[in-house]
Amino acid sequence: MSVRVDAAPAMAELAAVFADRTRASMCVALLDGRAWTAGELARYAGVARSTATEHLNLLVAAGVLAEERQGRHRYLRLAGTDIAELIETLASHTPPPAERRHTLRAATTQAALARARTCYDHIAGALGVAITDAMTSKDMLSRDDGWTLTSTGLAWLRQVGVDSEALRGTRRPTVRGCLDWTERRPHLAGAAGAAVCGRFFDTGWIERIGSHRAIRLTATGETVLRDQLGLDWSTFGGRHGSRD
Repeated sequence: MSVRVDAAPAMAELAAVFADRTRASMCVALLDGRAWTAGELARYAGVARSTATEHLNLLVAAGVLAEERQGRHRYLRLAGTDIAELIETLASHTPPPAERRHTLRAATTQAALARARTCYDHIAGALGVAITDAMTSKDMLSRDDGWTLTSTGLAWLRQVGVDSEALRGTRRPTVRGCLDWTERRPHLAGAAGAAVCGRFFDTGWIERIGSHRAIRLTATGETVLRDQLGLDWSTFGGRHGSRD
């Protein structure tokens, strides 16, 4: 991918949009792929509603967020998959947090996010990386010269109920690697990653934990991954998720 020689000023402006802890916090929250109200984002970021509105207006104007209104409510979501990928990439390049004392609730939430979470519309965390590695070892996914699905991989997608032909009709890459910010290794993204995540939710193989991005693999999901991908999730401590 080439970069325009005159892109520097616009890059600086976009970087400035993220260079604020409140705005960054809101963007990370929206990586769950859902639309949030301005009030919810204000509470999440710990700021007044009026302060949140100023930040959200700036993010919308910069094309980072999209908004829609339903009655008196204003809902905001990330403007698209490219923005979600940018935020996840930025997060993956941050240094590990310094050791500090956490409340039990905060530590439990962080552990759940590291174990399994959604990254906008695909599966991330230890679970996402484990699925990606299992697909690679089963010759479903090739990473030798860019990321591609093999014929075995396409057959597996059809087996679990994903319309593999529809993946080619999107503007997104069919498969791409997304550097996981907790595992520091790539997990499956792109149209195929989104389709797998959506199918896993639809079938009840994964479910959300509380109101955060954390997810858990259900007993049925464990069986499917063990039987079809040879992945024993219990060895990852996967049975110890908790609701927060």
